[in-house]
Amino acid sequence: MTSIQNRITAFVKLGDFLRQFSPTKIDKKPNIEYNDLFFDGFQHQIKLAQENNSWFTKDNILFALQSWAEALTGENLTKFTKEVRLYQESTKKVAIIMAGNIPLVGFHDFLSVLISGHSVLVKQSSNDKYLLPFLAKYLEYIDNNFKGKITFTEEKLTNFDAVIATGSNNTVRYFEYYFKDKPSIIRKSRNSVAVIRGNETEDDYVGLANDIFQYFGLGCRSVSKLYVPKGYNFDAFFNGMFTKKELINNAKYANNYDYNKAVYLMSEFDLLENGFLMIKEDESYSSPIATIFYEYYENEIDLKIKLYEDSEKIQCIVAKDFLENEVAFGQTQHPKLTDYADGVNTLAFLSKL
Repeated sequence: MTSIQNRITAFVKLGDFLRQFSPTKIDKKPNIEYNDLFFDGFQHQIKLAQENNSWFTKDNILFALQSWAEALTGENLTKFTKEVRLYQESTKKVAIIMAGNIPLVGFHDFLSVLISGHSVLVKQSSNDKYLLPFLAKYLEYIDNNFKGKITFTEEKLTNFDAVIATGSNNTVRYFEYYFKDKPSIIRKSRNSVAVIRGNETEDDYVGLANDIFQYFGLGCRSVSKLYVPKGYNFDAFFNGMFTKKELINNAKYANNYDYNKAVYLMSEFDLLENGFLMIKEDESYSSPIATIFYEYYENEIDLKIKLYEDSEKIQCIVAKDFLENEVAFGQTQHPKLTDYADGVNTLAFLSKL
């Protein structure tokens, strides 16, 4: 029998372990439990994750680890769990089908299931298979109540009571059919947008560059679409983007840039570009790598209505003094634990099983 407080304590210790790995430096600290056993091994897993998926650069992996280290504090986890009754020990097993677009993208679901007292059955993406099993092993050492409650599988999922699945709009149809008899949270593809109003500062545009380029734009919280006022001049936007010009030195990013640029030029599309980013007027939300779509708007009220009507396609909206639930420039990749994907409260779902 394990209490919610014990589970919180275990994840706080995991946060302490992760705090040794940041984009500025990897630094082995004293007084971290089981560090001699796990520190070097985790560095090796980081290296394997890089080799397995060339979108997972060392910087991107370490950024993800730092984000989770910042999230996994006693204060954050207590606030995260306090709204939901999680005091019962559970015999439920929750399956999670994880995406693999950014490092540890399924960690929030993993945390939610375990901190709720349930057992977890994880089916990982082959694109992101090294980091989480190692961290799960660390958790089992920290608190042996987790032993037997964490299973990873590459087989067909069997013997589970509920499911949380994340996939593309195509795989979602399959999930909905396959899991129709189970309690489920099923997430489709979403994108994030930014609304430019003309009141943005230089720093806002630099922040927007982070929202666009972190993880090469592969996250659902990555901005892939801009709404700009009629007659907008893109100079200030491109100045902000220029802080990320070194991205073109990444071979995979450069290949995508060259390929998409060639396709657009052959199709005779109008586009603006600066040597590492193209912007194209397009109504879609999902833009290819190295490309941002934009649309002009004339009336802010009409734009608010459109964004509301399309809310099922949008993960977050970056703006300044535009909407109540907007995200500040530069903050899309710093979500709080309570910023649930698709706005669905995972803990509330888990507490009702």
